[in-house]
Amino acid sequence: MSLNRDLIPSALREIFGHFPSGVAALCSTVGGAPQGIVASTFTVGVSLDPPLVMFAAQNSSRTWPLLRDRERIGVSVLAADQADICRQIAAKTGDRFAGARLTTTASGAAFLEDAVLWLDCSVETQTPAGDHTVVLLRVHGYCTRENRGDPLIFHASDFRSLQVHSFA
Repeated sequence: MSLNRDLIPSALREIFGHFPSGVAALCSTVGGAPQGIVASTFTVGVSLDPPLVMFAAQNSSRTWPLLRDRERIGVSVLAADQADICRQIAAKTGDRFAGARLTTTASGAAFLEDAVLWLDCSVETQTPAGDHTVVLLRVHGYCTRENRGDPLIFHASDFRSLQVHSFA
């Protein structure tokens, strides 16, 4: 076996895509309007005490600078049938929240209806990491949405859902 050492970004994106990940929308209200980003780098269970989750924000993001100083950020772990709203929020132009059903808190966190899980968070730390910033979020509250089914999965540059296989 020989390792490929051609570490160009386009090849790495494809290679990293071999690892499936969940998809979360991180949203808050800014000036009375919803703002948000989508992250397939979202990770739960970073720490239980204190309760921390994390994600990586692209340094080129125009939206993360609007969100990072908010009192609260709502994390919505997207359901398998939410690929369309995920694409819409991730778009660079247009009304990214047109038709989106949101629930907001008094502290500004915004949550997408029909998500699998909601986490009410605040920014704990931000650490530069190459072309991204690794962000730890402190969890202040949650709401499980068990009747929503499976989470949305991002794998091999496409959205997927979990499938249960029978092993007979």
